[in-house]
Amino acid sequence: MQKLPRSFFNRPTLTVAQKLLGKNLVFNGQSGIITETEAYIGENDPACHAARGLTPRTKVMFGPAGHAYVYLIYGMYFCLNFVTERKGFPAAVLIRGVRTNDKYLDGPGKLCKGLGITKTHNGIDICGSEDFFVRDSNYRPRFEVAPRIGIKVGVDKMWRFLSE
Repeated sequence: MQKLPRSFFNRPTLTVAQKLLGKNLVFNGQSGIITETEAYIGENDPACHAARGLTPRTKVMFGPAGHAYVYLIYGMYFCLNFVTERKGFPAAVLIRGVRTNDKYLDGPGKLCKGLGITKTHNGIDICGSEDFFVRDSNYRPRFEVAPRIGIKVGVDKMWRFLSE
């Protein structure tokens, strides 16, 4: 199967969040099926890091679609997001779960720890990298829609997607 092109990510964030389910995340020779995502959309989404505007931390989110946005939470866990939509509009999809051949990495912190993704991977163009990308698959899982979790604001948005 082929690497996902930039046009896949350069679409509405909710569409990308749903369509990522069942795709293969590839990182340094490891791969797993994406099972859970959450959408964060623009400066009017109070849970989105970009709600505070352009900062050194959020600069990647304001860039072109198809780049990794990796940040640290609680001083100990990294979270992986993929930038979506047009350049200048800050939006991204948080990857919350991946199933590999031998384990289920449920939670963004476990996912990054299990695969070895760190802040050094922030800003990588996943559409141009040979070591870090998302590959298409024929798997199109059914999924549930739920409120986002692990946040204090914007919890009313049903922007979390979980596949079977």
